[in-house]
Amino acid sequence: MAEPAASHPPLRIGVLGCADIARRRLLPAFAGAPDTEVAAVAGRDGRRAAAVARRFGCVPVEGYAELLAMDSVDAVYVPLPAALHAPWTEAALLAGKHVLAEKPLTTDPAATRRLLSLARARGLVLMENVMFLHHPQHARVRELLDDGAIGELRSFSAQFGVPRLPAGDIRHAPELGGGALLDIGIYPARAAAYFLGSPLSVAGAVLERGSYAAVETSGTALLRSGRGVSAQLAFGMDHGYRSSYELWGSAGRITVERAFTPPPDHRPVIRLERGGRAEEIVLEPADQVSRTVRAFAAACRAGLAGAPDARACLEQAELLDGIRRLSHTPYAAEGHR
Repeated sequence: MAEPAASHPPLRIGVLGCADIARRRLLPAFAGAPDTEVAAVAGRDGRRAAAVARRFGCVPVEGYAELLAMDSVDAVYVPLPAALHAPWTEAALLAGKHVLAEKPLTTDPAATRRLLSLARARGLVLMENVMFLHHPQHARVRELLDDGAIGELRSFSAQFGVPRLPAGDIRHAPELGGGALLDIGIYPARAAAYFLGSPLSVAGAVLERGSYAAVETSGTALLRSGRGVSAQLAFGMDHGYRSSYELWGSAGRITVERAFTPPPDHRPVIRLERGGRAEEIVLEPADQVSRTVRAFAAACRAGLAGAPDARACLEQAELLDGIRRLSHTPYAAEGHR
């Protein structure tokens, strides 16, 4: 079914970089949404930018600063390595552009706080691209929780792991903000905050470095909410694939598989166990990528200033920082040397 035509000119998007996630997920979503159009793609390599631009019918630009100077761009998407998010997000905000930045927004809480304040002061939208939050399966789980489907919540657990990445992958580079915590651990950590509320404190954490890598490749963390509910997180990038969470209550439990990166045609299944019985609640498929793009465009059109979820974004940065500090694993990215 075709998308309805937008009643206003589309938000013109410029993309800083030709990263895989941009080419594979976000650029098609921007191009396919009624409220956005891809205006330009910038790359350090002009030939690569030109190849991507041809695919999406937009202007190729050599150099990120050159794209930020374009009047034909209203907003930018930043899919660069984690350590580069802060400087280029700041440059985009100073250039008067709304920003959708890949997660994590920055590699430390102070930089996150600074950017959130800058966006608010400039009257611009700043959104961190945590796409799973836009999938309706999680709102349905929270409805069940709020309705007392499993009684009082006692604990939350989440696991997210992916197979070993290629040796040259940027997520193995400490100077670029690589490592399992910021790339993978952010998902279960944000899910814990979503269901348990905030603030969350870190009771324990372990980050392990694989023998082949200069960054942590796996980790675990024990969190605690202000109401005494615990959360156990496990994550890594040298694992058999797993993407799931469980909420365990006084009268039952809820489990979700394919929780964080479901494909758009996936029919989510929420498993609810209570009273000695189990039922499966099957939902309609949903494309969390396109829903994220539309949420970003809607925030820009509404004239919002700052981040729609500024508090959650900052608390997430502080939580990830607390996990690293308690694990005694220092950052190697800029700002933590």
